[in-house]
Amino acid sequence: MGREARQKKILEIIARRDIDTQEELVSRLAAEGFNVTQATVSRDIRDMSLVKTLTADGKGYRYQAQAPKDSKAERFISVFRNTVLSIRAAENLVVIKTETGAANAAAETIDRLPMECILGVIAGDNTIFVAVDAAENARHVAETLEGILRQ
Repeated sequence: MGREARQKKILEIIARRDIDTQEELVSRLAAEGFNVTQATVSRDIRDMSLVKTLTADGKGYRYQAQAPKDSKAERFISVFRNTVLSIRAAENLVVIKTETGAANAAAETIDRLPMECILGVIAGDNTIFVAVDAAENARHVAETLEGILRQ
C-alpha cells in the first residue's frame, strides 16, 4: 500500500472522526492496515495541506482537509464564498442554497475537495445537492463548507 492509498485513507479517517494528534492518526492507520511512523504521517499532513480546526463542540481541535490552492480553485472558492446563502445537512445529503445562477460555479469548489465521503454533487440554478456516504459524514462535509465560507 503506497503513499496515495495511505493519503486517501487519511482523508477517510478524518472525515469519519475528530483526530487531533498525529499519534492518534498513526494508531487509526495501523488499525486499517497501514503501519507507518509519526514522521510519515507528519509529511502526509504537510503534503496534503491538512489544517487543524476547532471541533463542532468547540472543545478541541481536529485535522481537516482544505480546498486545493491554485488560481482556478481560488476563483471557484471566491464564487462559493460570495454566492452561498445557506448550508444544511439532512441525513446523508448536504443542501446548499446560492444566489440565482451561481450553483454550478459554487459546486465546482465542492467537486475539488479531497473528501472520499462525497459520492456526488448535483447543481441546479440556485441549489446544490451533495450526496454523502453516511449521515455523520454529511455533518462533517457541511462543517467543512462552512469553514470555507469563514476563511
